[in-house]
Amino acid sequence: MSLSPRKRPTTGLNNRSTFGARSCDPVSILWWITTLGWAGLIFYSSTSTFGGTLTVWLLQQVLGWAHISLAPGTFAFLHFLLRKLAHLTEYAMFALLLYGSLSGGKEFAWRPRTALRCIALAVAYSLTDELHQAFVPGRGASLADCGIDTAGSALAMLLLYAGHRIVQMRASRTAARKESAAER
Repeated sequence: MSLSPRKRPTTGLNNRSTFGARSCDPVSILWWITTLGWAGLIFYSSTSTFGGTLTVWLLQQVLGWAHISLAPGTFAFLHFLLRKLAHLTEYAMFALLLYGSLSGGKEFAWRPRTALRCIALAVAYSLTDELHQAFVPGRGASLADCGIDTAGSALAMLLLYAGHRIVQMRASRTAARKESAAER
């Protein structure tokens, strides 16, 4: 048996700066609370309270307030589009909140693996949400809705990537201007 000191293996789990400190940061906790709250809102929106009859009534009220009358077929199509847009939007927001939570609430820098994790988590939650709707009276499960939810989360990550690229391009232009000004 050797009495020489040995370096402990590095696993990443015992490194407080990457694991413990980030998870206990108040900003990180706030991101996770907001993300879980949004997930709860999605779950609540899948109850019979937010079925098609409520959205028909809401759309009729808005159109009536604006003094707009539509043919029944046009109204049905608009109602369908609004409900699908709601799916797209709620899961785009969910994916962005997941991205912020997984990033520890710091640096919204582009991380492809984090983006893929966010899409995967949003898809998994969408599948469980559709399963939940299968057991709710007046609601039904739909893989098409899950596809729209997936598209929403992917669109959010695409917009995040585009924003990152725009920031990079502006930074490189600014650096090039400063460099050319310094050469003069």
